[in-house]
Amino acid sequence: MTRIELAKRGIITDEVKEVATEEGLTPEDLSKNIAEGKAVITRNILRNIKPLGIGKGLRTKINANIGTSKDKTDIEEELEKLDIAVRYGADAVMDLSTGGPLKQMRQAIIKHSPVSVGTVPIYEVAVRAIEKYGSIVKMTVDDIFNVIEEHAQDGVDFITVHCGVTMKIVEMLKSGERVLPIVSRGGSILADWICHNGKENPLYEHFDRLIEIAKKYDLTLSLGDGLRPGCLKDATDKFQLLELITIGKLKDIAVSEGVQCLIEGPGHLPINHIETNIKLQKSICKEAPFYVLGPLVTDCAMGYDHIAAAIGGAWAGYFGADFLCYVTPSEHIRLPDKNDVKEGVIASKIAAHAADIAKGYYKAWERDNRMAQARRNFEWQEQITLSFDPEKVLSMRAERPPVEDERVCSMCGEFCAIKISRKAVEE
Repeated sequence: MTRIELAKRGIITDEVKEVATEEGLTPEDLSKNIAEGKAVITRNILRNIKPLGIGKGLRTKINANIGTSKDKTDIEEELEKLDIAVRYGADAVMDLSTGGPLKQMRQAIIKHSPVSVGTVPIYEVAVRAIEKYGSIVKMTVDDIFNVIEEHAQDGVDFITVHCGVTMKIVEMLKSGERVLPIVSRGGSILADWICHNGKENPLYEHFDRLIEIAKKYDLTLSLGDGLRPGCLKDATDKFQLLELITIGKLKDIAVSEGVQCLIEGPGHLPINHIETNIKLQKSICKEAPFYVLGPLVTDCAMGYDHIAAAIGGAWAGYFGADFLCYVTPSEHIRLPDKNDVKEGVIASKIAAHAADIAKGYYKAWERDNRMAQARRNFEWQEQITLSFDPEKVLSMRAERPPVEDERVCSMCGEFCAIKISRKAVEE
């Protein structure tokens, strides 16, 4: 039986107990949320990793994307990125490889990763179609589902599937109303296939095949937002909302069949659209876990898109998003390097933490309260430990240390406000 089927029967498993204990939730509440499709545990039955809970009542989680491209196919570098992502707090990683030995890359990441691993199988389908047929649009329905099964057999914990890019939406896009019709790679691949073949999206038409594979491995389906807005001008438009309604219905089918689902969301959104987007998703998708890319709150932050995404992510998390996909400084520019991964993870981690504070998550508050006490008492090692990047803090303090009083920092020195005020009010 799948997790949902067990939960519906009132069977509370050890992994549910483990997640609930860590998160400060009762096992009964978590099990109920899983049964209703409001929370998921992303772990393939073939994997032996710490279970990851995402959804209602749980800490806001973050994902880091890694993977090769045709221009850069260094597996060892991607494994280093994986280590960096996990070191700085990524709760999950996604292998988005499109170049080199894709199966070898995926298997190496799964073997090496102590956290949940996700993939986008349609990328590999497209690569194989070009190699085998000379064109993406010649891939077959069986090609798609065979690759999905391979990913599940390798132990992938969750997969992004763009089931909501339907013939109807693709036809509507021909009106030219969008500035950027489709910015999702998976969504664009399927739209191209639909237009060339004049047939419905196989992931939508044959959703039952997807359900069958997912049930076999207790694979979590991340219902992708192929129509997510790629610029602020396209935010919260009819194409995005129609896709959301479509995947919301598919999510209901999946949950009724015992398959866990995440719902993916935008994308590029102005700040004043974020609350509306989260509330729409939670209403349409019946509180299913929401997995958002950013969202980026401006289109003009190239080189600093991790900051734009962190701003949006904090707001999204506060309003109810459950899972933040990081964005790196190199978004829209190039394949991220190791430092980009670090910067992206830390920015996203800060956003998730800020959201958890606003939502009243006790462990987030506990960490900040400890930091406040450490600052009050000039406990530098504690401050460094509690920071999101201890090595950076230690290095920066060593570069410009205080001259006379090691308790303070070199910015204020003898005029340290904490030192002066404590002396004034406590002595």
